[in-house]
Amino acid sequence: MASQQGLHPQLLGSQECLNSTVNAVSEPERAWNTEVLQWLQWVPGMDAAAAAAVGTPVGLEARIAPTWQEMTGGNESCTAGLTSMSYLTCLTYILEEWTGVEDIGDYLSYAFYILWVLFPLVVVFVLPGVIIILFYVSILWLHIYKRKNEIKEAYSHDVWIGAREMLATIWDGHGRIWHGYELHGVENIPQGPGLVVFYHGATPVDYIYFTARLHIMNKRRCSVVADHFVFRVPGFRILLDVFGVIHGPKEACVRTLEQGHLLAIAPGGLREALFSDETYNILWSDRKGFAQVAIDAKVPIIPMFTQNVREGFRTLGGIKILRSLYERIRLPVVPLYGGFPVKLRTFIGEPIPYEPNMTAEELATKTKAAVQALIDKHQKIPGNIFRALMERFQTQKKDD
Repeated sequence: MASQQGLHPQLLGSQECLNSTVNAVSEPERAWNTEVLQWLQWVPGMDAAAAAAVGTPVGLEARIAPTWQEMTGGNESCTAGLTSMSYLTCLTYILEEWTGVEDIGDYLSYAFYILWVLFPLVVVFVLPGVIIILFYVSILWLHIYKRKNEIKEAYSHDVWIGAREMLATIWDGHGRIWHGYELHGVENIPQGPGLVVFYHGATPVDYIYFTARLHIMNKRRCSVVADHFVFRVPGFRILLDVFGVIHGPKEACVRTLEQGHLLAIAPGGLREALFSDETYNILWSDRKGFAQVAIDAKVPIIPMFTQNVREGFRTLGGIKILRSLYERIRLPVVPLYGGFPVKLRTFIGEPIPYEPNMTAEELATKTKAAVQALIDKHQKIPGNIFRALMERFQTQKKDD
């Protein structure tokens, strides 16, 4: 019946609507659906009486066909049958009549083509912006929290306790929903201080998920050493202070560990973040300052690696001119893309205990081998974005 066809005055420009109206007529009883009659009154030159006077489906088509021919200008593609008409094509003709713009269909086709071509680029470059937005949402929350709790500062030993709880919940929720984030090997983290050494992905988002989950599970804080440029990002100062992000130097790192805290560091730093790739090659050069920190503080080193961290975000670090520019100015000039909802699993290896007779060079070599062992065990080389996406939807958790 016509009510099932969903007839409407705005669909007057469609041959299918004409066909539906014709078929809606009951030949034996000449009983008209109210919606059909209302629709017919929109046809130019036809009032209610004329609509009711139309006798048969054949008569109805004969009555409306001239008007249809006049509307479409006799265009064959709109009138050459009852089934070959496209709604989009008829919409094009109607828009041409209303706007007076010729060949408007060509403009629409061109616009749809441009949208189709640019859509993948928009996705891969816009998704990383979600992380940036989440950072600034966190910062906004901290400012609100600080303002609200200024009065409590006099009798609270740490005014940021509630803020850390809230931000840990926000970031852990993001990790669970977007990446199905898992943390394995928490039992390898000592009760006292320790130096967590990890492979640096294109972004530190895996470390953020780790520290959020650790805070929720064990109520442990973990400070981290960051590159100097992070402290220049507008608005980030309050976020860095609350989460104990430090730039160094070595004395500050040792002091943090001596106070009984956990401290994390990625020896590869910004260079590894920008120029490592899906082969997960470790770019530590001959750095051993982190090992000297562990020796001076007399704490164990805990190796850590996050599976698929290079598939979530990637960089264009293979462009040589960008590598040369980075070495000159030491700023993250390499474009970043991704934000894909790949599966992320962080694995914490067995701690490397403090040995007073071990040199910094020996400890650094041993730590690098431990991180490499985690990569070899838990990461398929080379990394593959599609495979990592499929792993996101596996329901079984991976064993440690």
